[in-house]
Amino acid sequence: MKILRGWFGEKKTTLNMWFSLDARVYHRIHNVIIPSKNGTTQIDHVLVSPYGVFIVETKNIKGWIFGSENQPKWTQSLYRKNYSFQNPIRQTFRQKKILAEYLDLGESFIHTVIHFVGDCKFKTHLPSNVIRSGLSYYIKQYQDHILSQEEIGYILNKLNSLASESSLTAKEHIKSLRERHGSNKICPRCGSNLVERTVKKGAKAGSKFLGCENYPRCRFTKNPYV
Repeated sequence: MKILRGWFGEKKTTLNMWFSLDARVYHRIHNVIIPSKNGTTQIDHVLVSPYGVFIVETKNIKGWIFGSENQPKWTQSLYRKNYSFQNPIRQTFRQKKILAEYLDLGESFIHTVIHFVGDCKFKTHLPSNVIRSGLSYYIKQYQDHILSQEEIGYILNKLNSLASESSLTAKEHIKSLRERHGSNKICPRCGSNLVERTVKKGAKAGSKFLGCENYPRCRFTKNPYV
Protein backbone atom coordinates (compact mmCIF):
# COMPACT_ATOMS: atom_id res chain seq x y z
CA MET A 1 0.00 0.00 0.00
CA LYS A 2 2.81 2.40 0.90
CA ILE A 3 4.64 1.63 -2.37
CA LEU A 4 1.43 2.16 -4.38
CA ARG A 5 0.77 5.47 -2.61
CA GLY A 6 4.32 6.62 -3.35
CA TRP A 7 3.98 5.61 -7.01
CA PHE A 8 0.67 7.48 -7.32
CA GLY A 9 2.21 10.57 -5.73
CA GLU A 10 5.11 10.54 -8.18
CA LYS A 11 2.67 10.26 -11.10
CA LYS A 12 0.69 13.26 -9.82
CA THR A 13 3.89 15.30 -9.69
CA THR A 14 4.87 14.12 -13.18
CA LEU A 15 1.52 15.28 -14.58
CA ASN A 16 1.83 18.58 -12.71
CA MET A 17 5.17 19.28 -14.37
CA TRP A 18 3.96 18.04 -17.77
CA PHE A 19 1.08 20.53 -17.81
CA SER A 20 2.78 23.52 -16.18
CA LEU A 21 6.44 23.50 -17.26
CA ASP A 22 7.61 23.98 -20.84
CA ALA A 23 9.38 20.76 -21.85
CA ARG A 24 11.61 22.74 -24.21
CA VAL A 25 13.02 24.60 -21.21
CA TYR A 26 12.65 22.10 -18.36
CA HIS A 27 13.90 18.67 -19.38
CA ARG A 28 12.53 15.92 -17.14
CA ILE A 29 14.05 12.64 -16.01
CA HIS A 30 12.01 10.50 -13.63
CA ASN A 31 12.93 7.82 -11.11
CA VAL A 32 16.69 7.77 -11.63
CA ILE A 33 19.14 5.82 -9.45
CA ILE A 34 22.53 7.52 -9.11
CA PRO A 35 25.67 5.63 -8.10
CA SER A 36 28.35 6.96 -5.78
CA LYS A 37 31.33 5.72 -3.81
CA ASN A 38 29.05 5.51 -0.75
CA GLY A 39 26.18 3.59 -2.34
CA THR A 40 23.27 4.69 -4.51
CA THR A 41 20.50 7.25 -4.18
CA GLN A 42 17.10 7.25 -5.89
CA ILE A 43 15.62 10.56 -7.07
CA ASP A 44 11.93 10.85 -7.96
CA HIS A 45 12.29 13.67 -10.50
CA VAL A 46 15.17 15.66 -11.96
CA LEU A 47 14.59 18.82 -14.00
CA VAL A 48 17.43 20.22 -16.10
CA SER A 49 17.10 23.82 -17.25
CA PRO A 50 19.15 26.97 -17.95
CA TYR A 51 18.21 27.98 -14.38
CA GLY A 52 19.89 24.98 -12.82
CA VAL A 53 19.15 21.37 -11.99
CA PHE A 54 16.11 20.71 -9.78
CA ILE A 55 15.67 17.69 -7.53
CA VAL A 56 11.97 17.14 -6.81
CA GLU A 57 11.17 14.73 -3.98
CA THR A 58 7.50 13.73 -3.80
CA LYS A 59 5.67 12.84 -0.57
CA ASN A 60 2.10 11.53 -0.82
CA ILE A 61 1.05 11.89 2.83
CA LYS A 62 -2.25 12.88 4.44
CA GLY A 63 -3.00 14.57 7.77
CA TRP A 64 -1.06 17.05 9.86
CA ILE A 65 2.69 17.27 9.32
CA PHE A 66 5.06 18.26 12.13
CA GLY A 67 8.80 18.70 11.68
CA SER A 68 11.81 20.98 11.51
CA GLU A 69 14.91 21.23 9.35
CA ASN A 70 17.18 19.52 11.88
CA GLN A 71 14.92 16.76 13.21
CA PRO A 72 15.89 13.28 11.93
CA LYS A 73 12.22 12.24 11.82
CA TRP A 74 9.03 14.12 11.01
CA THR A 75 5.57 13.21 12.29
CA GLN A 76 2.34 12.56 10.43
CA SER A 77 -0.78 12.89 12.58
CA LEU A 78 -3.80 11.17 11.06
CA TYR A 79 -7.06 10.13 12.75
CA ARG A 80 -5.49 10.76 16.20
CA LYS A 81 -2.59 8.44 15.45
CA ASN A 82 1.02 9.52 14.91
CA TYR A 83 3.44 8.05 12.39
CA SER A 84 7.09 9.00 11.84
CA PHE A 85 8.94 9.26 8.54
CA GLN A 86 12.41 10.31 7.46
CA ASN A 87 13.08 14.05 7.32
CA PRO A 88 12.93 14.67 3.54
CA ILE A 89 15.24 17.68 3.83
CA ARG A 90 18.02 15.35 4.94
CA GLN A 91 17.07 12.98 2.17
CA THR A 92 17.44 15.65 -0.53
CA PHE A 93 20.66 16.88 1.11
CA ARG A 94 22.28 13.52 0.36
CA GLN A 95 20.71 13.37 -3.10
CA LYS A 96 22.16 16.77 -3.92
CA LYS A 97 25.66 15.78 -2.81
CA ILE A 98 25.63 12.58 -4.86
CA LEU A 99 24.12 14.20 -7.96
CA ALA A 100 26.67 17.04 -7.85
CA GLU A 101 29.49 14.51 -7.56
CA TYR A 102 28.14 12.36 -10.39
CA LEU A 103 27.68 15.32 -12.75
CA ASP A 104 30.91 17.01 -11.63
CA LEU A 105 28.79 20.08 -10.94
CA GLY A 106 28.90 22.57 -8.08
CA GLU A 107 26.13 22.11 -5.53
CA SER A 108 25.10 25.74 -6.03
CA PHE A 109 23.79 24.73 -9.48
CA ILE A 110 21.36 22.24 -7.94
CA HIS A 111 18.08 23.23 -6.27
CA THR A 112 15.96 20.91 -4.12
CA VAL A 113 12.22 21.01 -3.56
CA ILE A 114 10.02 18.68 -1.50
CA HIS A 115 6.50 18.45 -2.87
CA PHE A 116 3.70 17.07 -0.67
CA VAL A 117 0.82 15.95 -2.89
CA GLY A 118 -1.51 14.35 -0.31
CA ASP A 119 -4.31 16.08 1.58
CA CYS A 120 -2.06 17.39 4.35
CA LYS A 121 -1.44 20.53 6.39
CA PHE A 122 1.86 21.77 7.79
CA LYS A 123 1.49 22.41 11.52
CA THR A 124 5.04 23.73 12.07
CA HIS A 125 7.11 26.26 10.16
CA LEU A 126 9.04 24.60 7.34
CA PRO A 127 11.61 25.98 4.84
CA SER A 128 10.33 27.58 1.66
CA ASN A 129 11.37 24.63 -0.50
CA VAL A 130 8.89 22.35 1.33
CA ILE A 131 5.55 22.95 -0.40
CA ARG A 132 2.01 21.56 -0.73
CA SER A 133 1.11 23.38 -3.96
CA GLY A 134 2.55 25.72 -6.54
CA LEU A 135 5.38 23.45 -7.69
CA SER A 136 5.79 25.15 -11.06
CA TYR A 137 5.53 28.59 -9.45
CA TYR A 138 8.32 27.71 -7.03
CA ILE A 139 10.57 26.41 -9.81
CA LYS A 140 9.90 29.39 -12.08
CA GLN A 141 11.11 31.75 -9.36
CA TYR A 142 14.63 30.84 -10.47
CA GLN A 143 15.30 33.15 -13.41
CA ASP A 144 19.09 33.50 -13.57
CA HIS A 145 20.71 31.61 -16.46
CA ILE A 146 23.47 29.56 -14.83
CA LEU A 147 23.83 26.65 -17.27
CA SER A 148 24.71 26.89 -20.97
CA GLN A 149 23.08 24.76 -23.66
CA GLU A 150 26.31 22.75 -23.90
CA GLU A 151 26.25 22.07 -20.16
CA ILE A 152 22.57 21.13 -20.31
CA GLY A 153 23.30 18.70 -23.16
CA TYR A 154 26.13 17.09 -21.18
CA ILE A 155 23.95 16.68 -18.07
CA LEU A 156 21.02 15.24 -20.03
CA ASN A 157 23.28 12.78 -21.81
CA LYS A 158 24.66 11.49 -18.49
CA LEU A 159 21.27 11.25 -16.80
CA ASN A 160 19.42 9.71 -19.75
CA SER A 161 22.17 7.11 -20.12
CA LEU A 162 21.89 6.36 -16.43
CA ALA A 163 18.09 6.11 -16.54
CA SER A 164 18.36 3.42 -19.24
CA GLU A 165 21.19 1.59 -17.47
CA SER A 166 19.84 -1.88 -16.69
CA SER A 167 22.55 -2.65 -14.11
CA LEU A 168 21.15 -0.09 -11.65
CA THR A 169 17.93 -1.59 -10.36
CA ALA A 170 15.61 -0.89 -7.45
CA LYS A 171 16.71 -4.19 -5.90
CA GLU A 172 20.35 -3.11 -5.92
CA HIS A 173 19.36 0.29 -4.51
CA ILE A 174 17.63 -1.39 -1.56
CA LYS A 175 20.71 -3.55 -1.03
CA SER A 176 22.83 -0.38 -1.03
CA LEU A 177 20.53 1.19 1.58
CA ARG A 178 20.92 -1.80 3.89
CA GLU A 179 24.69 -1.82 3.53
CA ARG A 180 24.90 1.92 4.20
CA HIS A 181 22.80 1.69 7.36
CA GLY A 182 25.01 -1.14 8.62
CA SER A 183 28.27 0.68 7.98
CA ASN A 184 30.51 2.17 10.69
CA LYS A 185 32.31 4.33 8.13
CA ILE A 186 29.61 6.10 6.12
CA CYS A 187 26.74 8.23 7.42
CA PRO A 188 23.50 6.65 6.12
CA ARG A 189 21.71 9.99 6.09
CA CYS A 190 24.03 12.20 4.06
CA GLY A 191 26.86 9.97 2.82
CA SER A 192 29.64 11.79 4.69
CA ASN A 193 32.24 9.96 6.78
CA LEU A 194 31.54 8.80 10.33
CA VAL A 195 34.18 9.85 12.86
CA GLU A 196 34.78 8.73 16.43
CA ARG A 197 33.74 11.23 19.08
CA THR A 198 33.74 11.31 22.87
CA VAL A 199 30.81 12.18 25.15
CA LYS A 200 31.92 15.23 27.16
CA LYS A 201 29.12 15.57 29.73
CA GLY A 202 26.59 13.55 31.64
CA ALA A 203 26.47 9.98 32.88
CA LYS A 204 28.14 8.66 29.73
CA ALA A 205 31.05 11.16 29.75
CA GLY A 206 34.17 9.59 28.32
CA SER A 207 32.36 6.94 26.27
CA LYS A 208 32.86 6.75 22.51
CA PHE A 209 30.34 7.06 19.72
CA LEU A 210 30.32 7.59 15.97
CA GLY A 211 29.08 10.91 14.61
CA CYS A 212 28.74 12.43 11.16
CA GLU A 213 31.65 14.65 10.18
CA ASN A 214 29.12 17.01 8.65
CA TYR A 215 27.82 18.04 12.11
CA PRO A 216 25.89 20.26 12.85
CA ARG A 217 24.22 20.08 9.41
CA CYS A 218 23.79 16.35 9.94
CA ARG A 219 23.37 15.09 13.53
CA PHE A 220 23.48 11.35 12.91
CA THR A 221 25.12 9.33 15.70
CA LYS A 222 25.70 5.63 16.20
CA ASN A 223 27.02 3.24 18.81
CA PRO A 224 30.05 1.62 17.12
CA TYR A 225 29.54 -1.62 19.05
CA VAL A 226 25.99 -2.31 17.86
